[in-house]
Amino acid sequence: MSSIILPETAQPYNADITTPNWMISGMEKVMQFYVDRNLRLDTVSAEMMPNPIEGKKYMLYAHIPFCHTLCSFCTFHRFLFKEDKARAYFISLRKEMDMVKALGYDFESMYIGGGTTTVLEDELARTIEHAKKLFPSIKEVSCESDPQHLDSPGFKQLEGLVDRMSIGVQSFNDDILTMTDRIEKFGSGQQTFDKIMAAKELFPIINVDLIFGFRGQTDEVIQHDLDMASRLDPRQITTYPLMITHQTRKSVKGKLAAPHGDMARQYRQILNSLNGQYNQLSAWAFGKANNEGFDEYVIDYDEYLGVGSGSFSFLNDTLYVNTFSLRNYQERIATGRMGVDQQKNYGRKEVMQYRFLLGMFSGRLSRKYFRETFGVNLDTALFKEMASMKAIGAIKNDPTDPDKLIVTDNGKMMGLLMMKEFYSGMDNVRAQLRKPLKACDM
Repeated sequence: MSSIILPETAQPYNADITTPNWMISGMEKVMQFYVDRNLRLDTVSAEMMPNPIEGKKYMLYAHIPFCHTLCSFCTFHRFLFKEDKARAYFISLRKEMDMVKALGYDFESMYIGGGTTTVLEDELARTIEHAKKLFPSIKEVSCESDPQHLDSPGFKQLEGLVDRMSIGVQSFNDDILTMTDRIEKFGSGQQTFDKIMAAKELFPIINVDLIFGFRGQTDEVIQHDLDMASRLDPRQITTYPLMITHQTRKSVKGKLAAPHGDMARQYRQILNSLNGQYNQLSAWAFGKANNEGFDEYVIDYDEYLGVGSGSFSFLNDTLYVNTFSLRNYQERIATGRMGVDQQKNYGRKEVMQYRFLLGMFSGRLSRKYFRETFGVNLDTALFKEMASMKAIGAIKNDPTDPDKLIVTDNGKMMGLLMMKEFYSGMDNVRAQLRKPLKACDM
């Protein structure tokens, strides 16, 4: 990857977000309607992934569902770490990759998520090495971790294997870390800063994950977080909005989230602080180079295949869901079956709406893409979506290229809201799939 550094003389950014709060609330309600309609669990059973289609690009996703501690605001698929179960799981994960290889797949990129991917660095290193051997086209491996593991003895095993390490900081403010039960687990903000600084030399790209929208997160606190992240000078910074879903623990819902009306002001502050230091890669990701790997892999790859318990795949307009039961996953792999056990096919209009959402979020909305991918005129095929975004000043025509659309600061705000609601909907799906699990499944 190239490292196109912005000049030190870059002009200060002045974000032009004029979207009123009532419009933000309205957009969230519209997105909730579509998410509830399209992310329902009306799936049918599945036993096998489909064969790859010649000429298509694919990304490999691997899920590691273990954490040493479980954060109160997280609804991702994860279990409390037990070493014997985790080691057995990594073995099964590599066997499932073998089955994917037998179907004829190759991948350009690999993303490893969790849970905490680095709970067993030796097993993770072995798994990445296995993936690269099976799929020689993999050019980039992106991985997640939390601050706890950055200075563990085994962490250096990942040097040379992981191209992009994303570290879940959330905040450098000790009051926020205390409120979210993270300070006892991962240390203070300064300790996290020091660990990241020491780990920077291990990977070509370090990404610092921050979250805004916490209660008590004043403008000064957000600016301190952004300044601390900038002092680290990572290749990437990602600023997620806090996602409180239906499944977030009732005991923390009320105390975690800031008032709803704060979001636009906080997002404006983030844009003003980071644009000029970084290129904006998506509504919430910023990088030193325009071609940095995205944190949201769904932007770069229309098709991706997931391995591991609780992973999702999107192949040929069909969503595939791997079993959320750890016991069932191990049994399936042991008997030569893949982890997938559900699927849902989406219609053409639904897929176009999904691609429109990703185009708004990534700032890559393109008439050419819709013409070449779906054979449609974007302005007429998604007339309501296009008209509403133009009416609120979220998009405008690119005067230099009739095929391109410019996503404005209002549009970035809308893209962020739309993706936030989409991910909240996915979190609700995960939580519903986990709900039937018994102690023996974990």
